Amino acid sequence: MYHLDAARLSVAALASSLFLAAGPAAPPVSTHPMTPAAGVNAEVDDVGQAIPAGQVTFPCQAGTTMPACYGPDQVRAAYDVQTLLDQGITGQGRTIVIIGAFQGVTVQSDLDLFDTTWGLPAAKLKITAPDGTVTFDPTNKVQRAWAIEGAIDVEWAHAIAPGAKIRLVLAKSEADADILSATRFAVEHNLGDVISQSFGEAESCQDAAFFAQQHAVFQEAQEKKITLVAASGDTGPAQHTCDGSLVAGVSFPASDPLVTAVGGTRLMADRTTGAYQGEVGWGDVSGASGGGFSAVYGLPDFQETLVQGQTGRGLPDVALGSSAFGSVIAAALGGFGRSIGTSAATAEWAGIVALADQAGHHRLGSLNPRLYAIASSDAYSHVLHDISSGNNTFHGFTGSSAGASWDAVTGLGTPDVAQLVSLLRDSEQGNDERDQTST
Repeated sequence: MYHLDAARLSVAALASSLFLAAGPAAPPVSTHPMTPAAGVNAEVDDVGQAIPAGQVTFPCQAGTTMPACYGPDQVRAAYDVQTLLDQGITGQGRTIVIIGAFQGVTVQSDLDLFDTTWGLPAAKLKITAPDGTVTFDPTNKVQRAWAIEGAIDVEWAHAIAPGAKIRLVLAKSEADADILSATRFAVEHNLGDVISQSFGEAESCQDAAFFAQQHAVFQEAQEKKITLVAASGDTGPAQHTCDGSLVAGVSFPASDPLVTAVGGTRLMADRTTGAYQGEVGWGDVSGASGGGFSAVYGLPDFQETLVQGQTGRGLPDVALGSSAFGSVIAAALGGFGRSIGTSAATAEWAGIVALADQAGHHRLGSLNPRLYAIASSDAYSHVLHDISSGNNTFHGFTGSSAGASWDAVTGLGTPDVAQLVSLLRDSEQGNDERDQTST
């Protein structure tokens, strides 16, 4: 099982997926180990081989005797991605950047196994380690966890946008300063159209200097119209601190208003066809959607209408399936297992952005203002599933309940991707950025 440990980052790595970059001229910040959303104890819980041989059906996709799991075909059907793929909207001409750590020595082979099993086109993957690497130690649980995280992220971004290029940018370690350095490198070199960050840490772990450095990187991304997505975490209204304990609060980097924070749901779909049957906010024995209100960032303008009675930025903004009772399958360390948590959900949203960028012939840039404008319009019910049941209470921390419109469990909800991309394509915002991505 890829046990997504609610995105515990370290001080400088901040909650919910962000590879923080440390600029050469920036003042030093404290450095701590960052934890991937898959968790430092992530291992592969073998779900077996496809049955019968040659078909992409695993035991958890057959019958009703175990928690459901889904492959690319089912997820694409459930969220109406396949409609776009059939129209040739595959992310072609776009690049998805994923931030990781260590070497990820099995990522390419795991991705190849994933693609072969599901009949996906070979991915156009390029791995970059701007600050160098250390020798991979397969007995080191932290390095193994990051290898699993990288595999999940690359595979599920590719599953949603099979025509997009993928750039995996690796920090030399899990230290937050190294993660920040990798993120800054990706932004400064304009490596892609969207950056996916599947990690995070409690805001209380970091100081003002670090948040200023992180926000400066994100502002540069905004200027270049690079979309930022990050996991909101997998422990509900609490997040991991730099020592691994839980504390009430939200996760950064997802808490930055320039980032689209991705929460989780329990997806219910036909195990074979993927036909959408419904969703509830994620909160069960396997984890809970990270959500709540920032103590660092004030309520942004785009949330003022829908987030009432709060002074801090609300998380998450959107969601996708994350529960163990409706997980996706990923290949990692040579085997197949369930991906539980907001890691895959975040990578999938990065894939959605790549589809929208291709369809609209320009970069979306900062996504949040558009999403909240949609949610305040008559189009809301056509492009987003408003999840109105479930809660994210977790491990004794009282969470929120999902409800109409925005909530601190699933945000604005989950997408009907074809409808969302169609609406975004018709938007007059954005400039044509097709030729600005570095290769």
